[in-house]
Amino acid sequence: MTPIAESGLFHPCYYEEAHLRYARMHVPVAPACNVQCRFCNNKFDCANETTPGVTSGILTVDEAISKVRRVRESLPNLSVVGVAGPGEPLANRETLEAFRRLHSEFPDLLLCVATNGLLLPESAGELSSIGVRYVTVTINAIDPDVGSEVYSWVRPNGSPLRGREGFELLSARQWEGLRSCVERGVVVKVNSVLIPGLNEAELPRIAERASQAGAFVMNVIPLIPVRGSEFEGRTAPSGAETRRVREECGRHLRQVGHCARCRADAVGLLGCDLSSLYR
Repeated sequence: MTPIAESGLFHPCYYEEAHLRYARMHVPVAPACNVQCRFCNNKFDCANETTPGVTSGILTVDEAISKVRRVRESLPNLSVVGVAGPGEPLANRETLEAFRRLHSEFPDLLLCVATNGLLLPESAGELSSIGVRYVTVTINAIDPDVGSEVYSWVRPNGSPLRGREGFELLSARQWEGLRSCVERGVVVKVNSVLIPGLNEAELPRIAERASQAGAFVMNVIPLIPVRGSEFEGRTAPSGAETRRVREECGRHLRQVGHCARCRADAVGLLGCDLSSLYR
């Protein structure tokens, strides 16, 4: 099933045929994070949608709305405004506030959020009600033994949960949130970071389960060993490794092959970032 695009627009990250035609914009209003991924250095970025996901600064909601106005005046092909960090969007109240105002002022623009999924079950209804039609959930494992190696800790409320306990909570909420979004007609993309020697076998399992749950597309993202992260010393997958895993996942779920691994303040067409022009 292909989702019908609102206002005749398409999301360039979800539709490969659209990424050379439609521009997207990320507003970095979400600095706080509630999950520590071992491939992420929160001093610089958080890999919800992509790595590195860096931003030149954090915007207030007022600043974000003002920036969208400016960008829209100069980029008539802007189709999507999203929040993809630099932390976890749903752990920051500014995210929902920004979406409410964007939906009110720009009802024809598509709204999108990238999340680790920890707070998605309780947020899905409100996201849908304020016009968010596209949700990306980053899911990197199913097996708790693997997941506990991918994530250092998960903080649902106060104290962080580590190891299997933390991952099992995160995983349960990711899948519950995914299903809740699909039930509300939200289009879901699953992001999975490919970490050689750790989760290669997990990704086809994720693709199969996500397809069964109603996800629309999957994006296998090659690991970038981020400086200062726990996985700084790991090896990034080769192009051949990435293609092989995407092919295996593609037996279950449509794959994205044009991801640009955008900044958290990205502006413009995929692969042609204009964020420096709007700072």
